[in-house]
Amino acid sequence: MRLSDLPKGVAAVVDRVDDAHANDTVAQRLRDLGFVDGEPVRVVARAPLGADPLLIQIGFTRFALRRVEAARVNVRPEAA
Repeated sequence: MRLSDLPKGVAAVVDRVDDAHANDTVAQRLRDLGFVDGEPVRVVARAPLGADPLLIQIGFTRFALRRVEAARVNVRPEAA
């Protein structure tokens, strides 16, 4: 599942970040921010009517991401 499709408040963990091409700076920046395999993540808030941005919490840090950026992050449901 893509992070951009994750329902608000649902706990998940990062599976991977997709690279659009070789030397993808956006994907690398997401990894540098902590979007790495096994890291807990959740959508805290969404802009109204499907607009940008999404407020994402990864670990104890929150980031505002555009939907196109969040779509690069693959997540899986958090094990209970």
